[in-house]
Amino acid sequence: MSRIGKAPIAIPAGVTVTVSEKNLVTVKGPKGELTQQVDSAITVSQENGNIVIKRPTDSKNHKSLHGLYRALINNMVIGVTEGYKTTQELVGVGYRASHQGSTLDLILGYSHHIVMVLPKEVKVTTTAEKGKNPTITLESIDKQLIGQVAAKIRSLRAPEPYKGKGIKFAGEVLRRKAGKSAKK
Repeated sequence: MSRIGKAPIAIPAGVTVTVSEKNLVTVKGPKGELTQQVDSAITVSQENGNIVIKRPTDSKNHKSLHGLYRALINNMVIGVTEGYKTTQELVGVGYRASHQGSTLDLILGYSHHIVMVLPKEVKVTTTAEKGKNPTITLESIDKQLIGQVAAKIRSLRAPEPYKGKGIKFAGEVLRRKAGKSAKK
């Protein structure tokens, strides 16, 4: 069996999980509600306060779906209880970020401002302290959505390998290259 797929998911206090007849899993918790459609071959059930995912055969497709849906449902349970948070740094002279509600305004060295309207499920905060790089912090209960938004922001100015300028995740180590060496 799949090591990930066979592990049961513990349901914390305050979280309710319902599985409809059409394999639609709904997880409700203190931070919100998430839903996920599960493939018809995979069965999702509740046993002794745990969520158990089972597959019908040991075919390669069923094995991959088994681990996938277990991970997705586990991410939903963690999201509605704790939530997810991603922090990004803007490295570069004159790079700035500001927000107003769910609108993010970025200055990234282009001739114009970049304005992004974020989904309502994602909360954004920006900080700019003297002597430190400006940061963008994203919070959401949906791990897939927050990852997609963070990747979109990063793609606007990906870090370059020579000076490291661009938008990078906090704590990310960039692979740096040496520049041209001077002639003698």
